[in-house]
Amino acid sequence: MKKLLVLLVALLSIAIFAAPTHLVIFHINDTHGHVWPYGEYHNPDIGGFARIATLVNQERAVNDNVLFLHAGDVNTGVPESDQLDAIPDFVALHYMGVDAMALGNHEFDNPLSTTFMQQRYAGFPFLSANFVTKDGRQLFKPYIIKNVGGVKVAILGVTTEQTQVLEPLHLNGGKFLNVEETVKKYLPELKKKADIVVVLGHLGYGKDDQPLGVKYTTSDQLAKDVKGIDIIIDGHSHTLMNKAAYINKTIVVQAGEWGKYLGRLDLWVENGKIVDYEWAAIPINLKKYLGKDENGHSKYEYVTEPIPEDPFIKMIADYYYSLGAEELNKVVGETKILLDGERAHVRSGDTNLGHLITDALIWKTGADVALQNGGGIRASIQPGPITYRDILTVLPFGNTTYVFEMTGADLMKVLEYAATIPAGKGAWLHVGGMTYKIKDKKPVDVMVNGKPIDLKATYKVAANNYIAGGGDGYKMLKGLKGFDTGFVLADVVKEYIQHLGTIENYDNAPRVVVEK
Repeated sequence: MKKLLVLLVALLSIAIFAAPTHLVIFHINDTHGHVWPYGEYHNPDIGGFARIATLVNQERAVNDNVLFLHAGDVNTGVPESDQLDAIPDFVALHYMGVDAMALGNHEFDNPLSTTFMQQRYAGFPFLSANFVTKDGRQLFKPYIIKNVGGVKVAILGVTTEQTQVLEPLHLNGGKFLNVEETVKKYLPELKKKADIVVVLGHLGYGKDDQPLGVKYTTSDQLAKDVKGIDIIIDGHSHTLMNKAAYINKTIVVQAGEWGKYLGRLDLWVENGKIVDYEWAAIPINLKKYLGKDENGHSKYEYVTEPIPEDPFIKMIADYYYSLGAEELNKVVGETKILLDGERAHVRSGDTNLGHLITDALIWKTGADVALQNGGGIRASIQPGPITYRDILTVLPFGNTTYVFEMTGADLMKVLEYAATIPAGKGAWLHVGGMTYKIKDKKPVDVMVNGKPIDLKATYKVAANNYIAGGGDGYKMLKGLKGFDTGFVLADVVKEYIQHLGTIENYDNAPRVVVEK
């Protein structure tokens, strides 16, 4: 009997020690300033870092083998965050226990000194193996290795090569090396040091176009072309995946945008190998709209059980929200003249404010031409100090900046439509970098940067994402080769006004002339 008990204990011990190690990797991406809960059409009070923290902490309470990763683009999107250089985001992420972040393209919206400051507040490493200075130096760690429950996990960060064009302003000659070549360079080293290799990439999933001649690597392409990667945790394309992709024995995941979802990847690892996995994107208090009740109030039901806010992270978020709100009232520039955004004026002709907005788009993106619908300009800026709140009053919709690659013939189709728009309509077009006349409801004498338009030439064109998506009847723009930079239009205008300083005068010469 005693021998039998000893045998049973030995067998039980073997079974216990042979059991696969269970790891959980939580991940988010493209949060873009959405520290706080927010609302969308028929979906109020969703997201928020404090709710994400609740889910992560619930798992940590029962499992020591947890990693938490961010796949990039913390910066740019919510004014209360933008005003504080995303410090609310990074402080909250620090106390949420994030282990590492891949640098996204929007981490280069600011000078590199700001990015380094953000990393100090974050307290976790910003990773990018393929960003180098003009003299070839690495400024950020290429990878880290974490020991999670006895499993060594290498986390290699890479950033989309698109950043070279999307955010050229603060690179100081820095460049982004080819992602595939970079990953191939590090893989042998990581395979020796770690059991599992995770590429934490801000790359984008499933894009097959290469706008503006920028060749860039997508996560699915990387998985297909490079063998030996165990997992790719991705961002950049804001893709909400229904299930994990499994490409060339590589697990590829991405969890939408703005903290609407928390990605959860469960791994079972045995002898340094992944033997099983599960993945899900967990909705953060998303709701289903059920229509109106008898009193006309909207009715909703939660998609999953409602998630409470972690009180500590909520306290941090609330504190910084009040600071960010105060920042909106700080002066960013001054104008000695009225910047005319009156409804009747911006919907029927040129104004100096319309010119300033389109010029700001060109200044920020390096575009040849900029387009802005008059209906998107909602107020004037009076002479005197200019605050960011003033700019948000002019541009209240949160539109982002879209950049196209267009031929002169494509551009003419835009102008042909614009020429038919009667005065008073929101679709009235303001332009930068070009002039033209409207005669008999047709565009004539079209000049781009002082030269006659070339129908066969290719132009870089910037516009707000509303008309880029076909809004206000600009259907000819929808589907053209291009990309959303993520730059909030109001932020672009704010930065341009800061660049200008005191506005003594501004170009008021008509760029669009309607001939009688």
